[in-house]
Amino acid sequence: MTRTTDAIVDCGWGRLLFAQTFADPRALAEALREEGPDARDIAVYVDDPHVLLAQAPLELFLDPSHMFRLDLTAYEPSKRGQRAFVVRRVEQARDAEEINRIYAARHMVTVRPDFFDRAREDDVVIHLVAEDARTHAVIGTVTGVDHGRGFGCAEKGSSLWCLAVDPQASHPGVGETLVRRLAETLRDQGALWMDLSVMHDNAQAIGLYEKLGFARIPTFSVKRKNSINERLFIGDQGAEGLNPYAKLIVDEARRRGIGVDVTDAEGGFFRLTHGGRSILCRESLSELTTGVAMSICDDKAVTRRAVSRAGVTVPEQIEADDREKIETFLARHGAVVVKPARGEQGRGIAVGLETVADVEAAVERAKAFCDRVLIEQMAEGEDLRLIVIDFKLVAAAVRRPAQITTDGRSTIRALIEAQSRRRSAATGGESQIPIDPETERCVKAAGFALDDVAPPNQTIAVRKTANLHTGGTIHDVTGVVHSALVEAAVKVARAIDIPVVGVDLMVRAPHEPTYAFIEANERPGLANHEPQPTAERFVDLLFPLSMPAGVRRMGLG
Repeated sequence: MTRTTDAIVDCGWGRLLFAQTFADPRALAEALREEGPDARDIAVYVDDPHVLLAQAPLELFLDPSHMFRLDLTAYEPSKRGQRAFVVRRVEQARDAEEINRIYAARHMVTVRPDFFDRAREDDVVIHLVAEDARTHAVIGTVTGVDHGRGFGCAEKGSSLWCLAVDPQASHPGVGETLVRRLAETLRDQGALWMDLSVMHDNAQAIGLYEKLGFARIPTFSVKRKNSINERLFIGDQGAEGLNPYAKLIVDEARRRGIGVDVTDAEGGFFRLTHGGRSILCRESLSELTTGVAMSICDDKAVTRRAVSRAGVTVPEQIEADDREKIETFLARHGAVVVKPARGEQGRGIAVGLETVADVEAAVERAKAFCDRVLIEQMAEGEDLRLIVIDFKLVAAAVRRPAQITTDGRSTIRALIEAQSRRRSAATGGESQIPIDPETERCVKAAGFALDDVAPPNQTIAVRKTANLHTGGTIHDVTGVVHSALVEAAVKVARAIDIPVVGVDLMVRAPHEPTYAFIEANERPGLANHEPQPTAERFVDLLFPLSMPAGVRRMGLG
């Protein structure tokens, strides 16, 4: 193939501009300035970045990433097999939807759906996906570019882009396997090396790449200043230390020109000011939520009574203050839930208890969080969280308890610790699986002990509660949630008279009307529901005049 000059490869989310093929830095700068809307172009292999930046200093910036290279001639495939998931090329329209879902969850630029149709049989831009062997769900993706086939690269190079694993995936090694399969695919096409770009402070990713044999090479990348890249060339602007729940709202406020004063980053407190109106917030809890509404949410027994009077279906509940009453309650329902009357983030909750001894042990653990402990009829089904803002549904998601997939080599304890690290990395440290008596009880119920090595490819639930903070995963169902469930959530919000609330229901399925109310959270984590517009609707509530005029006229706020 004849070598192309001024080589550009379209990757769907943006273009790669190969600087080594541009003789004139002015032409490269002009090509970067032609970046399309909602796209992210990257000039790669820039040897003299200062010269390129000088062509458009107000529009371009030096990307704070390192480039690493894997020598494919010396690469050795892994001898370790696994059957929990398979890696394959993109084959159908659903794959494109799933890739974009994962990109959105990882705050990455999504790809034009039609691009996959054109690139499916392409050997220049290669899309691979990891698919769960049991459920057939897409749980990861990676993109490769063959430089030789793309623009006649004499060095027969290639590069890896957009490695992304579903933050809810429980399988170990998805990212590593995707990297290896792409390396093998490009090597089979004749590539001699494979490069990748990684943020300089992404220690976890860099550690993986170095383990696989990648070595850093001295080259640079340059990008155009746009809203997608804003954090890279402006920084956090005083938002350092905020957790993901507060930062999501602060970022949305700043995008609208609303003043932000972070008053306590560690606690998630900030003040928003716009047009003479000033509101203090702690994450999604604002001054618009009254003390009365907070006190109703704070006590689960009070919450249950309030929503029951509004016609919401609630499970039967008693206080854990009498052994005889507990025995009678357990005999009537067969399985129960123990929870502190006050508390959040799943602390002290035990689910699926079937013996008086287990109930009494759970009650003692729950008392560490609140003197009053409740015992509740266990409702079967899935845990559904609905976000209601200004008495309108904004997002709905099924929350599933933490689970692991065994590999036949590692102990259950080690697999839990590894999954906990993945959940922590995917959620900015907000989701981790505690190894405590409740986790030990769940593992024992599955027939194992924490230090056992279970047979491979078994899925073991290691918690019964689906709270994100105890390692649970969250799966968006906003588009399919049944209207009866939406109506119940809005009834809860109106019964408490609370402007922002996370309503937890136990449901048979999100598209069916049957439910049982579990609890209401006055400070729901809006970041857990991206890409649904939770932060946008929250800021709309606080500052309706900050909405674009067209949106206000259409009544979509």
